[in-house]
Amino acid sequence: MGTVTDGMVASELRVRYAETDAMGLVDYANYLVWFELGRTEWIRAHGVTYREFEEHGILLPVVHASCDYRCSARYDDLIRIETTVTKLTRASVAFAYRVLRAGPGPHELLVEGRTEHAFMSREGRVTRLDRNSPFWTTLAAALATTAAAS
Repeated sequence: MGTVTDGMVASELRVRYAETDAMGLVDYANYLVWFELGRTEWIRAHGVTYREFEEHGILLPVVHASCDYRCSARYDDLIRIETTVTKLTRASVAFAYRVLRAGPGPHELLVEGRTEHAFMSREGRVTRLDRNSPFWTTLAAALATTAAAS
């Protein structure tokens, strides 16, 4: 589970050999996989799970993703993924990510990214969260904490 600080959740992992290319660098697409890890841990750290969303018929498909690559991670690096919610409406949620090389000393920024997600029913229709649902209250409270820390 990630650690929570002012609405941001930090998760760590060690780069596996399978995530690198022939040059020994992490393949670019793995950062998007790490965003998913960060997002899942962010939701869990705030008291619900992605599975609970799905059990209530709410899916969170990615409708936009972007990455700004600064520096490459390598095999066996310790990686820190920092995840925050940046925007919330009843029909969508947006996350921001920072991927850093962790370890002793200052952490080196590798990638910054963003994803946007629609709340969608199993039938593929955009759905709106009820303001009284535990999902809305959890996300809204976390966003308020993040905004207050900024």
